Amino acid sequence: MENPIQHLNPTPSPKPSFLQSNTAKMIMVGVLTLFLLIPLNLVQNLIRERSERKNEVTEEVTKLWGEDIHFYGPILKVPYKTYTETAIVDEKTKQTVIQKKAYIQNAYFFPDNLENKTEIQKVDELKRGLYNPIVFKANMKFNGSFENISLDKLALKSEDMLWEKATIIIKTTNLKSIKSDLKIGINKTNYSLESKADEDNYFGTLETDAFTFNPSQKLDFNFNMSYNGSNSVQFIPVGKTSTTSVNANWDSPSFIGNFAASDTTKKITNKDFHADWKILHINRPFAQQYIEKIPNLSSYSYGVKLIETVDQYQQNERASKYGFLVIGLTFLIFFLIQTISKKSIHIFQYTMIGLALIMFYTLLISITEHSSFTIAYAIAASAVIIMLLLYSISVLKEKKFPLFISASLTVLYSFIFVIIQLENYALLVGSIGLFLILGAVMYFSRKIDWGNN
Repeated sequence: MENPIQHLNPTPSPKPSFLQSNTAKMIMVGVLTLFLLIPLNLVQNLIRERSERKNEVTEEVTKLWGEDIHFYGPILKVPYKTYTETAIVDEKTKQTVIQKKAYIQNAYFFPDNLENKTEIQKVDELKRGLYNPIVFKANMKFNGSFENISLDKLALKSEDMLWEKATIIIKTTNLKSIKSDLKIGINKTNYSLESKADEDNYFGTLETDAFTFNPSQKLDFNFNMSYNGSNSVQFIPVGKTSTTSVNANWDSPSFIGNFAASDTTKKITNKDFHADWKILHINRPFAQQYIEKIPNLSSYSYGVKLIETVDQYQQNERASKYGFLVIGLTFLIFFLIQTISKKSIHIFQYTMIGLALIMFYTLLISITEHSSFTIAYAIAASAVIIMLLLYSISVLKEKKFPLFISASLTVLYSFIFVIIQLENYALLVGSIGLFLILGAVMYFSRKIDWGNN
């Protein structure tokens, strides 16, 4: 016979322990998310290490092939006599005698007109292992003239000038990588350029043999220079009027220095670029002539640098910075699905999911080194999404929620890829995207009764 008291006082169901509550699971998932920052940081260190290795290889290759080109000249160099007077007292006669002694100094004159046309040809064959440094061949053509040489500003006398010992000098970096026959045409006569010892620790000096210069006549010059170079080509506007034209088969130039290229003629396509400069003597803060020595004018240069807008390691590093966001949002999706569907997901399974997300970045960097970043990103993202899809099906024992997880990850990885490609609008797009993600989370979690968990 049944006991009626049992119907009046039913046995209460046991209250679940705190460790089985959603609050405890949220805490554990949060701790796991923070713990996964350790392997994520190791991946970021790996990216930096590979990037440093690339820089080392690039530096090694450019030292052998040719470094940055910095050109400065031509400059007319004319020796002159300067005198010192010393008073000497004759011991016998006790009379003071003025002794005059001559010394040789040099005067330097910049050209009135200087025209330069430079062709830069990117070299793709010089690959070292996984890396392809930015190296090129540069062919430069120069012509111009010296005229209206004035000694007044230098306080020199024409009779003290050694016009018959005039020379032309050119200052340039990267002397070891000059590939042309160094001759300069001076009034239709060719002169050889020879390397000379110089106190300058940055520029090397090329100088012609002596020739006779008539200051009342115009001196025309022309010459060609061919280099193996890397990274950049820069010039100093020593001409009273300096014009420069640069063409290159490179799609990412950075115009550098103190003088901007002409906006009216500058042209950049996805294959090459063209740029022109015209600089007058009134645009620069230095004179046309000097005595004794030429000051350091390297800070008044202009030119172009061939750059990679965002190289593969920079893209990988930017992708890894979103790792915490990807892990956090993925765990949040799993947690919401677990709460809504009443499915149980163990903390170990969360750990496997987190490690799979970390593996995305190791796959990304390893594939990028052998392919483009876009292809590597697509392969790595697809591999991780498929892995998590299959794993979710086995954990949740159904296909509805795993398909939703896969779709969410696809949208998330696509969103991050778009942000990585953007430069000027990355912050704006990222902020809008995160706002929409937060709104979606609020929408799907609005009906969950957190008070009973």
